[in-house]
Amino acid sequence: MSEIPAKATEQDGPSGDARGEAADDVMWQSSPPGSIYDYIRVASFSIGPDGLIDQWSLRAERLFGVSADDAVGRDPIEAFVAPELRSSGHRKMAEILDGREWTGSVPFRAPERSDEPGAGPAGPREVEGAEGSFKGTEGIAEVYVMPTETEAGERAAVCIVVDVRALRQIETDLAASQAIFGQSPFGFLLFGTDLKVQRANRRFAAVFGGGVDEHRGRTVHDYLPRHEADRMAAALKRVLDTGDSVTDMQIVGPAPGSNERRHWSINLYRVHSGSGRPIGIAGLGTDVTRRHAAAREAAHARRNLALLNEAGARIGNSLDLETTARELLDVAVPGFCDLASVDLYQGLLDGDETPPGLADGSAELRRVAFASAVADAPFPDGGQPIDVGAVHRFPFTSPCADALRAARPRIVSAADDGSASRLTGGLIQSTLAVPMVAHDTVVGLAQFSRTKGSEPFGERDRALAVELAARAAVCIDNARLYRREHERALILQRSLLPPDDPEASGLDIACRYLPGNAATEVGGDWFDVIELPGHRTALVVGDVMGRGLRAAVAMGELRTAVRTLALLDLEPAEVLSALDEIARGLGDPSGTQQATRAARQTRSASETDLSEVYLATCVYAVYDAVTRRCTFANAGHLPPVLVEPGEAPLMLDVPPGMPLGVGGEPFEEVEVELPDGGLLALYTDGLVESRDHPLDEGLNAFVRALDDPAPALEDVCDHVLNTLDTHHGEDDIALLMARIQGLPAENVGDWTLSRDPKSVGRARELACEQLRGWDLEPLCDTTELLVSELVTNALRYGEGDIRLRLLLDRTLVCEVWDGGLVQPRRRRARDTDEGGRGLQLVGLLSAAWGSRRTPRGKTVWFEMPLPDSGVEPMDAAEALLSLF
Repeated sequence: MSEIPAKATEQDGPSGDARGEAADDVMWQSSPPGSIYDYIRVASFSIGPDGLIDQWSLRAERLFGVSADDAVGRDPIEAFVAPELRSSGHRKMAEILDGREWTGSVPFRAPERSDEPGAGPAGPREVEGAEGSFKGTEGIAEVYVMPTETEAGERAAVCIVVDVRALRQIETDLAASQAIFGQSPFGFLLFGTDLKVQRANRRFAAVFGGGVDEHRGRTVHDYLPRHEADRMAAALKRVLDTGDSVTDMQIVGPAPGSNERRHWSINLYRVHSGSGRPIGIAGLGTDVTRRHAAAREAAHARRNLALLNEAGARIGNSLDLETTARELLDVAVPGFCDLASVDLYQGLLDGDETPPGLADGSAELRRVAFASAVADAPFPDGGQPIDVGAVHRFPFTSPCADALRAARPRIVSAADDGSASRLTGGLIQSTLAVPMVAHDTVVGLAQFSRTKGSEPFGERDRALAVELAARAAVCIDNARLYRREHERALILQRSLLPPDDPEASGLDIACRYLPGNAATEVGGDWFDVIELPGHRTALVVGDVMGRGLRAAVAMGELRTAVRTLALLDLEPAEVLSALDEIARGLGDPSGTQQATRAARQTRSASETDLSEVYLATCVYAVYDAVTRRCTFANAGHLPPVLVEPGEAPLMLDVPPGMPLGVGGEPFEEVEVELPDGGLLALYTDGLVESRDHPLDEGLNAFVRALDDPAPALEDVCDHVLNTLDTHHGEDDIALLMARIQGLPAENVGDWTLSRDPKSVGRARELACEQLRGWDLEPLCDTTELLVSELVTNALRYGEGDIRLRLLLDRTLVCEVWDGGLVQPRRRRARDTDEGGRGLQLVGLLSAAWGSRRTPRGKTVWFEMPLPDSGVEPMDAAEALLSLF
């Protein structure tokens, strides 16, 4: 620190000879840190009248590297000037001692000190001169020589010496600093220790306005919003206190005269004086708004790609409309918006391809999904909030209706939809109304909304919303079309199943059918209960392999074939063999069933490739209520389960043949006697098998569920379905249960008649007597007439003994058995024929009649309604007259 005497003088009167004031009027100032003297080398010494050094300052010691002891008394020319310059130096010295001032630049050199090697401004080095080499320091000094006088009046001089090299370095540094500071493309500020701006460059002034000098004395609060200015001031103070620099500090604020948000990257570091004392903070600011915008665009692009990737992975995993709509909202909220909803046209959901109002956007819509990241309130669209599942219409002039009409997205601000804004208390800032278009058809509308505080929707968001809605629309339309096909197939399948309460002689029947869920195509499971002559019943359960409408149609064809074959009264094995041939013909591309193996083998390879394979499993059982015996045949199906009273459930050992449609193998029959009160269960694999439960485990669980069954058969069915895993939805389920109730012996009349004409009268007597015992005397005349006709035919055309049997249940059945194989055939008799009218008379007077083959011949039968059934029988006399 340099001490500079500053003397304040004033003129004392007009004479002007005052020499100043007293000592207390002299003010001594200390130069502040960072003064010029901290950076330049200044020294002083004095020369006596003899031209030798008589005073040598400490700064001279540091500048020249020569101590006062070595310098005082020496000739400065001889000591510090090179030999070749000494002559001119002596002349100048003489002029100085003559009282002349002199200023100039003088090269100097000083010998190396033994105690301070390397001292001096340039450091020790070897110098070549006229007198040889010289080892010491050298430099250029600017010297200001001022003549003085000693107390004795002799001439002397005071010399002020400045190191020119240090001065030139300061000039260079100052020029470089000015160039960098003034020409920098970045904003530059220099803050003092009071955190006020001491200097600003032109770039900073160009951004914040005004001249460079106008910014001096300002603080960061004059440029930035309060919260950002507080951050900046805290950072400045921290840098000033600790000396730790700050790099890439992000500051956000508007530029003067604009509301546009600007982003700056700020770097701060502490500035020190030449003595190392902190004198302020330098700040370098870079406008990174474009970089932030580019980064934001890149982040938006990455977010959009991530959303689209997530949408591709999550949307469309289900064939359920509501689930697909919820999947869209799960992707959009909260990653893309704060609230969202999906509305679908109600008519399309109901199966109407062109519902009224579809073209102008006024058709009814149903809200199928809603999601919110901020509240659980329904999405506001107008007058009232809309709940999920509610059917509504958009007002004709609303932005949403306009989007539906034009099939183009609309960005709706709060000002455009004031009603929605009022309902949410001004919560919503902007909404994207995006039509959901699939296969050039608008199926509904998706709405995405952002609340205040979120970034409003832009064109980039519009494109993303359209892509999300389009993906969801295709999946929803596919789900809609699948649901329509599924419902139609289910309707077809249910229409082919028997009624809910089928009736059968000697059996109490209960049945259940459970379709798969909406995401599973309808299967080909079916069951049937077919009444056969002689109070017999056919029980059928089958399963067509495959799903969808194809399986349902194949099931319908097989079920129709089963009923047709059952009416022919074929044996169970024969029924399955015929079904096998029919199943193999279902997939024939020619549309015809080629029944023989040779015909199938001669088909060309191209026809074989075009054919479809229809496979099915089936169990066919015929139960006789009189004998309580049941005959089973199985085509690859699961075994029936029998529960005898007081016994554990048992799976019947029915040989499983090949599935229908495979062919080549005969089917076996098994006859089982069923006890009264026993329980027989037929079922499909959907009841006992799923992905989580293997078949063996399911069968064991089914058998355990039938242990100790309830008295009511309907309760047994419900217990089974509740106990087993029947809600997996992987396959449909068919369950047919029958409780055995054999025909009582007193309801059966059975007689054997000889082949004698008198047997006709005997048969009439036995029939009438039995009817009177059953209190069915009103049926005696008609039954007597028809029995007479059948027994007469057996005597005339049959063989062996004749057997007459009357069976009473819900109807009266009369059977006439004989050993002949020729089946009776009804024909229309001519007017001139004397006979041939017996079977016509049977057909007129009975409710039904027919014949069937037996192991030992045939059986001809007719059926009569009971008197209390409400069916009026035809008068016998009128029937006879109608034959002629």
